[in-house]
Amino acid sequence: MKLGDLEFHILLDGHVGLDGGAMFGVIPKPMWEKKIAPDSRNRILLAMNILLIRAAGKWIIVETGAGDKFDAKKRDIYIQDGPYLVSQLAQRGLKPEDIDIVVNTHLHFDHCGGNTRIENGKAVPTFPRARYVVHRGELEHAKNPTERDRASYFPDNFMPMEATGQWQVGGDEVNLVPGVTLINVPGHIAHMYCVKLEGGGKAAFHFADLVPMTHHLGLPWIMGYDLYPMQTLENKKKWIPKVGREGWLAIFGHDPKIPAARLRERNGEWEPEPVTVD
Repeated sequence: MKLGDLEFHILLDGHVGLDGGAMFGVIPKPMWEKKIAPDSRNRILLAMNILLIRAAGKWIIVETGAGDKFDAKKRDIYIQDGPYLVSQLAQRGLKPEDIDIVVNTHLHFDHCGGNTRIENGKAVPTFPRARYVVHRGELEHAKNPTERDRASYFPDNFMPMEATGQWQVGGDEVNLVPGVTLINVPGHIAHMYCVKLEGGGKAAFHFADLVPMTHHLGLPWIMGYDLYPMQTLENKKKWIPKVGREGWLAIFGHDPKIPAARLRERNGEWEPEPVTVD
């Protein structure tokens, strides 16, 4: 899809299974399982959707999925397939060395696992020329997580770039290149970027884990994983109507069926109208 001179694609790094109850928080199972069915271990299958952007002469990736470093135990827990990111880049004639910037909206394993790969038994950056961008506060938190969220952070996904000097840490708003803006939207965690793309009078908004799937468009549909659910609620009240009323394309990082949609308001609720982006 093109927004003026900016072009972007939605790639898939595969899927990961997470507990359905955790994904929908206070919403009772009889309600959420009508939207997405769990398996026998109560897991639902989430996509790991990735943005590939061409802007200002740069190749930019937003998110890198879970990567390929899971052992057999983690694969059993998270029923991961993939990863497909590097092969999908290759289908577009791109090698890891061609990527200029990697944006991590945050550093939970399903958003940054593809940052690194194993070489000679050691985790090394997958994208050797890229600068990796994350909120300053999130990188610091990832190094010292709490007991509540420690299981979401795997050091091999983010520490190698510290050793190579590839991290670029940002504040609450980063104008990455013309047409690409990173905006801190707290709730899921204290420092998580959503990504606004704009050009040619049009815009798109990557919700990251503020609204991970279209099923989370309803205001009370907030993940149990969120550290600050009331901030999530306030930011959903702010950003969902803004995206819908201004006609921006909504991008959902975990939706396995609708990665992109226009939002339409019907009877006081926001509903997705799917849009195809290759």
